[in-house]
Amino acid sequence: MRIVHTSDWHLGRTFHGVDLLADQRRALTHLAELVAAESADAVIVAGDVYDRSVPSADAVRVYDEGLAEIAAAGARIIVTSGNHDSPTRLGAGSAFAAAGGLYLRTSIEAIAEPVVLTDEHGEVAVYGIPYLEPDTARRHLGVEEVCGHTAVLDAAMTRIRTDLATRQSRSVVVAHAFVSGAAASGSERSISVGGVETVPAETFSGADYVALGHLHSPQCVTDTVRYSGSLLPYSFGERTHRKAVWVVDLDADGVGGIRRHELPVVRELSSLRGTLDELLTSGSFADAEDHYVEVTLTDAVRPLDAMRRLRERFPHAVHVQWDRPHTGPGVDYRSRVRGRSDAEIINSFIEDVRDTPTKGERVLIERALRAVVGEPEADAGADGELALFALDAFVAETA
Repeated sequence: MRIVHTSDWHLGRTFHGVDLLADQRRALTHLAELVAAESADAVIVAGDVYDRSVPSADAVRVYDEGLAEIAAAGARIIVTSGNHDSPTRLGAGSAFAAAGGLYLRTSIEAIAEPVVLTDEHGEVAVYGIPYLEPDTARRHLGVEEVCGHTAVLDAAMTRIRTDLATRQSRSVVVAHAFVSGAAASGSERSISVGGVETVPAETFSGADYVALGHLHSPQCVTDTVRYSGSLLPYSFGERTHRKAVWVVDLDADGVGGIRRHELPVVRELSSLRGTLDELLTSGSFADAEDHYVEVTLTDAVRPLDAMRRLRERFPHAVHVQWDRPHTGPGVDYRSRVRGRSDAEIINSFIEDVRDTPTKGERVLIERALRAVVGEPEADAGADGELALFALDAFVAETA
């Protein structure tokens, strides 16, 4: 039995406001091509099929097309729901879908009802555990006291082990959880609500292989407890990751071998730093011209219209920030303002966010400060307010 383990498709997710559905469609096509090349018997999707509980029509369309490609490649598909999914929506039509080789495991009631696959060595029981929110799931699982993720997953695995004891079969457990010893990448949404979210790997003891979802980087908690990671990088913190799936071979005794298959890069990510002129002209940034790009500008003065100009060279630039080189004597804010007048602090702020204020602007700042502290203006009217004609004359004089 050959199984491809994947998870965290997050269909419909945006990347700094950029729609990723076209990239996700390409990634699913690569996955279907792998299934065909490996003659895989089944594909497991360990939760977070969608990025939100109410997916867009376009996201549903990409999901449907991806499933069709995988099925046409010859594999049956087993899907569980993650913390981003709506179990009810994702699981709609599950009984009907199973007739066509799509097995949806999104309900607590079906935890101990495995998808049974067969090969020349006999049966393989695949148990799907949907994401379990402790406060909601504990009542369905018979856990009386208020508990965390470990308790509800222990209860789910007790049901699975009870069912497995009645079978003479190999087993795979699919779950969406944060297992101790694994590392988050930063683009995952926390699954903790008022408690500790991590669970020990021993929770899943008894299964031949545990296919995990939730964390976005491929990794091994133990030899047979693994995360496949997401199909695509969803933060610049993942720019060095190589996305992958696990190809799991089950023989007569359980796991016969596991191979990591790296997925093709749909579009790379780059973090660039420099002045706007350097970024627009230097050949050292040429390799990033077709990447998703985040930019840190180091110009002494904040450049105007920086994103539009950057996209002339980097059409997929998605984020820009300005990190003005610090030229002051210290970095501590309190030490930087100690002994300075209000006018000096305001002038420094304007210089930090834009440029050195003009002579006219500095005079206006002084006048505003005098008005705030109640000092009289030399050219104020009888009511204490600055006469409009005096201000007009001043602006014309100092412009």
